[in-house]
Amino acid sequence: MSDSKLRIIVTGLIAQYPLGGVAWDYLQYVVGLARLGHDVYYIEDTGQWPYNPNEVGTAKSCEYNVNHLRDTLGRFGLEDRFAYCFPWGPEWHGLADTKREEVVATADLVVNVSGVLFRPDQYRSAERMAYIDSDPMFTQLKMARGQHDLKKAVDLHDVHFTFGECLSDRVPDTGHNWQPTRQPVLLDQWSPGDKTRDAYTTVMNWTSYKDIAYKGERYGQKDKQMLEMIELPGMVAPINLELAVASGKTRRTPVDRLNRHGWRIVNPDKVCGNVDEYRDYIQQSRGEWSVAKHGYVAGRTGWFSCRSACYLAAGRPVVVQDTGFSSVLPTGEGVLTFNTAKEAADALRAIESDYDRHCRAARGFAEEYFDAGKVLGDLVERAMTGTASEAGRREANG
Repeated sequence: MSDSKLRIIVTGLIAQYPLGGVAWDYLQYVVGLARLGHDVYYIEDTGQWPYNPNEVGTAKSCEYNVNHLRDTLGRFGLEDRFAYCFPWGPEWHGLADTKREEVVATADLVVNVSGVLFRPDQYRSAERMAYIDSDPMFTQLKMARGQHDLKKAVDLHDVHFTFGECLSDRVPDTGHNWQPTRQPVLLDQWSPGDKTRDAYTTVMNWTSYKDIAYKGERYGQKDKQMLEMIELPGMVAPINLELAVASGKTRRTPVDRLNRHGWRIVNPDKVCGNVDEYRDYIQQSRGEWSVAKHGYVAGRTGWFSCRSACYLAAGRPVVVQDTGFSSVLPTGEGVLTFNTAKEAADALRAIESDYDRHCRAARGFAEEYFDAGKVLGDLVERAMTGTASEAGRREANG
């Protein structure tokens, strides 16, 4: 099955959030599948009004977003293989209506990355639909708390994948068979930069959405984890730590407090706002240091960052908070983990003591575990041959 040419639809948020990191997250699915020989189309149909970084408030049109999407795919000769739905109307851009309808009607597989399709039932003509959960613990918590629209959408899919590679018993049982997968990376697109800055960096949101309470526990965002590490710069000086951090969506980023403790703070819109700037920022960093969302850590999900995978592909070692992935992925060279500030400081000093070895190990780690050809070949094989969910079979059979 993996050797057969399939017609595959990939979903995502490239136009919705025209930012460098977001583009790479979904672009690497599209290009990776095309390189495997599949007939790939990208369809963005989220039902959401797009974000335009050049406008204040609600975007007045989607021209900026569509141009960003076309240019991003055009880097790989795929500029004529997208359809974007602007919710006003609705209004479609990209593929002609007849072509888009034909692609949807004849698709072998829909890869619904991050579950962003607004009405997945409209794509149920596909032979198979795969849901990619990129936010483990929170996806399951929302369903367990009674978010019926989400559960209905998830149920429509035949197979269910998650970036949580080893979901613990703290993750609510949703009745789905969550199979582990990870971010595909186009290895040839990432290499060490000619110039290496003197800082370990990361790109992050202080908060992405509100904390979620469940059975007497609260599962939070990165802000909770960062405040536990706030004294780290003083513990590792003269090693420099830099955060390209956006303003929190539910709690404001305490820039002054972070600066007082020695953190360098930069605006991600300015240093890594587009596809090239994001890649340059990662490639020119000395490495990555990063926390994970509190919910990922508390749920022992085994989540591994798609951003960290790109650092590794660029030959940049990462020091990242352990979400449980150390039980399924080898750590100690190129990838070092921590649970406390002291462990983080020890890991950073360990990399500095043999930096070149850890850089080589980082690239080797990416080649072994995140190569798009390997990751996507495995995903397609399982998506097309795995047992379909009962809900998905019912919907597919009418």
